[in-house]
Amino acid sequence: MPVPLYQAKAEFFRMLGHPVRIRVLELLQDGPKPVRDLLASIEVEPSALSQQLAVLRRSGIVTSAREGSTVVYELSGGDVAELMRAARRILTEMLAWQNELLAELREAEVSAE
Repeated sequence: MPVPLYQAKAEFFRMLGHPVRIRVLELLQDGPKPVRDLLASIEVEPSALSQQLAVLRRSGIVTSAREGSTVVYELSGGDVAELMRAARRILTEMLAWQNELLAELREAEVSAE
């Protein structure tokens, strides 16, 4: 029995639900990167990064290639980079709204004094 689309989407977003995975995807937006560069940028234990890269690779969202003794990762398609940009835009809008609300609350507090 096929999985409903909404369930597949939920599983996809659950797969993205780890800070290290998100950071890897952000870093790979600029192009392929060797594991050593990812490690230097993310500051996690190599085993933790390896585990998260494996999740991304199994999902098909990133691909890896061996170049000599180095493993290089890259996004499997441009849509992933667009998703990261869309998430940034959405968060920016949400935070702007929250800042507006905070300003209104502070203004009401000053008026009440």
